[in-house]
Amino acid sequence: MQAGPSSMNTFQDVIRQRLVDRNEREHAYASIIEQYRRLAQQTRLLKERNQNLLRAVGTVKSNPNASTVLVGAEDNPVRAAYTASLEQQVSSMRDELAAAYKAQSQATQRLIAVNDTQRAHEEQARADADQIRKLQDELTILRRKVAQHNEILSEKDKTVQNLNDDLTALTLEIGQLEQRNADLRKDNASLLSRWIDKMNLEADKLNEANVYYEELKTAHDTQLGDLPSSGNGVANGTSRNTTGKSPATGSTSSGPFQSLNPNG
Repeated sequence: MQAGPSSMNTFQDVIRQRLVDRNEREHAYASIIEQYRRLAQQTRLLKERNQNLLRAVGTVKSNPNASTVLVGAEDNPVRAAYTASLEQQVSSMRDELAAAYKAQSQATQRLIAVNDTQRAHEEQARADADQIRKLQDELTILRRKVAQHNEILSEKDKTVQNLNDDLTALTLEIGQLEQRNADLRKDNASLLSRWIDKMNLEADKLNEANVYYEELKTAHDTQLGDLPSSGNGVANGTSRNTTGKSPATGSTSSGPFQSLNPNG
């Protein structure tokens, strides 16, 4: 079933190839055929001319007195046949000349069209060459700009790398400073706590001393109130005790309040 279309295509190809070969053979002898056609036309014209001349000669032989007729006479059959033959040749030549003129005109028109096309192609080629040159110049400029941008980007990359390194170093330094500040805060908090504890302890001691001093003072005042006021020795002793000396501690009255200084 599949061999049918293949054989049909092969048959068609054979016929097509034969037609192509026939056309090539015919075109190969086309110039010879055209020349033979022209030769046959000229032969036909010559045969007609010869027949006219033979007819005219026969007419002259049948009428011997016709040879005495002047050549310019209109009833001369030889002249008429010769004139007709020449007119036919002139007409044929005119036709050939008209055909030649027509072919020349067509060829000239085709030549003009070809020249115009060639000129248009040359102008287009020049325009394309100019455009290519401009594009090449623009390409060179763009390549130079790309190279410059690549250099700028490389420098920016180096700058960014340096900034990243500096940022990393600063981040580490800031971390160290923050750790140091945290340690200092802890130390300050510890020192403050110890100082507050020391101050509280000193304040407690001072309060205890003041309470003891008040107790001693109260007791001394009580003892002084019990003694008679007329004794000189007692009065003198009282005056000596009122100079600010404590009989128990042997210090001035302002001594216990000196411990209010944070430095001890």
